[in-house]
Amino acid sequence: MPVNVDLNDLYAFRALVEYGSFRLAAESICLSQSALSRRIDKLEGALGLKLFERTTRRVSLTLAGQSFAERSERLLADFEDVVGDLSEVSQNRTGLVTVASVPSAAYYFMPDVIRRFQIRYPRVRVKLIDSSASNVYDAVVSGQADFGISFSGRTQADIEFLPLLEDSYVAACRHEHPLAGRKSLTWREFYQQAWIGLDKTSGNRNLLDQALAQIVPERPSICETRHVTTMLGMVEAGLGIAAVPAMSLPSSGHSILTSLPLTEPAVKRTVGLLRRSGRVLSHVAAELEKLITERYPPA
Repeated sequence: MPVNVDLNDLYAFRALVEYGSFRLAAESICLSQSALSRRIDKLEGALGLKLFERTTRRVSLTLAGQSFAERSERLLADFEDVVGDLSEVSQNRTGLVTVASVPSAAYYFMPDVIRRFQIRYPRVRVKLIDSSASNVYDAVVSGQADFGISFSGRTQADIEFLPLLEDSYVAACRHEHPLAGRKSLTWREFYQQAWIGLDKTSGNRNLLDQALAQIVPERPSICETRHVTTMLGMVEAGLGIAAVPAMSLPSSGHSILTSLPLTEPAVKRTVGLLRRSGRVLSHVAAELEKLITERYPPA
């Protein structure tokens, strides 16, 4: 028959045995005296036994309480040994976790997540495949990557997509650019400028082509690149402006570049985790994925 007792009840019992005083025991485990009393009452009720004799000066164990104290202490000691062993195993784990990610998401998500992961698992290496959306997808499908970070688009029955956040496209330009003081920029105004574009192999290019099908640029791009990071380098060099995902720029500001929202229409992409359906992640891969979802809860 199940007994409604949890570890907190046992720790409360142990404290009261040790201190022999509700006040001192409650202080030792950071509870109020009334909360401690409720835990002891709950424990005695669940066991159907009177564990303590209470007087105005002292709290002492009954015979049943003495027997229970010996056994519960062994139970708590065993539990603490198990937790300690598992913690040591976690610290000594070795292995490799492979994550495929589009570069802008890798820049946005991964540095702090990997730093925290390395503190927890210092002997586990992380391999980051920062590549195009199609390559990220293929790496997850083939099993080359444990999981991926990309934006929604290409789908397949055996791939799951867990949305994390919405990412807007913005216009990136140098601080001294004439547009830098604007609060926003329409796409038609954007295409009147000297602008740098992405080639047709880019997932971002495909997404923008679909979203902006009704807008014809007044002038062609002055240069095309395959990756957003390269395009930002062109903007830094003063070649023109570029439409980029907001997460590809530092959240705390850039020494050379600034950005302004692109409107009419506002174009967004949904960024999230790619998983292969039915694949069971290793413990450390699951822990790395968990760090991402804890920091950026699913949308």
